Amino acid sequence: MTQLVHTPEALANALPDGPVSLVPTMGALHSGHLALVRTAKALGNPVVVSIFVNPLQFAPGEDLEKYPRTLAEDVEKLEALGVDAVFAPSPETMYPHGPRTTIQPGPLGAVLEGATRPTHFAGVLTVVAKLFALTGAADAFFGEKDYQQLALIRQMVDDLHLPVRIHGCPIVRDTDGLALSSRNRYLSAEEREIALAIPRALATGSLAEARSLLDATKGLHLDYLVATAPDMSDLPEGYTGPARLLVAAKVGATRLLDNAPIEL
Repeated sequence: MTQLVHTPEALANALPDGPVSLVPTMGALHSGHLALVRTAKALGNPVVVSIFVNPLQFAPGEDLEKYPRTLAEDVEKLEALGVDAVFAPSPETMYPHGPRTTIQPGPLGAVLEGATRPTHFAGVLTVVAKLFALTGAADAFFGEKDYQQLALIRQMVDDLHLPVRIHGCPIVRDTDGLALSSRNRYLSAEEREIALAIPRALATGSLAEARSLLDATKGLHLDYLVATAPDMSDLPEGYTGPARLLVAAKVGATRLLDNAPIEL
């Protein structure tokens, strides 16, 4: 039976001895989250899923209050998958003294998503580090859809010598190709059709072709489209080999992220 706990003390009591696998989420679970849970379960260790809408990663004016909260429904889905514990703390539990100590992401956290959301990744890294500490996780599972976030978490673990293995899991897409996201529910039917230009652009495997397709899509406002090395370092001039194509775009009021591996 899945235990739902809300405090560090209750979490400690719920965790069995031995290695634990962690799947951090903000709730509003969809098939992409559940794929992460299944991958974690396949490792064979007890699985903890955290559900916490982290205020530290939202800037003023962002959708913190609007972000969907569906705890009962989420727990039901996780119970069906045999998750051992769900940790759903309050902001007061996670930050009893406010954001007093934070983890700064460095230069990689100041570009792309960090350029438009300068405090976002400090909030992400801080809460992830706290979740690692509270759960004592040996393994943690993250989706590749938030690719810059995944790269920064790997960087944090490496730089701070944190004893946790990071597993990046492939993007899960809907039948029409759109990457699954809790924010997709904000799209109207017409906006969703427009948003499908994003996976189509990535499928070209070409930065130039993807840009041409997205620039020609009415109703889609491109924030950025870039090619980086797989670890998100800059590509040397004349580089050939594996790379990552990353895109952020706004359709209506909804900002969407996606990415795909490419060969240069």
